[in-house]
Amino acid sequence: MLILTRKKDESIIIDGKIEIKIIEIEEGKVKIGIEAPKDIDIIRNELYKKMEEENLAALNNISKLEDVKKLFNK
Repeated sequence: MLILTRKKDESIIIDGKIEIKIIEIEEGKVKIGIEAPKDIDIIRNELYKKMEEENLAALNNISKLEDVKKLFNK
């Protein structure tokens, strides 16, 4: 993990395509702005984890459906 220190209005560039800029620092919170190509998804970590959990649950349900199909195809 790369750890950087940035001040308000400073930014970092990732892969020459993504800019992350510090917009505001106030009361222990940092507001950031992200400029990236439209084909790059930007998702908050907590939402990404929830999506992963839901996708795994859906896969488990598909596996269970396949097991039920096998029972009826015998």
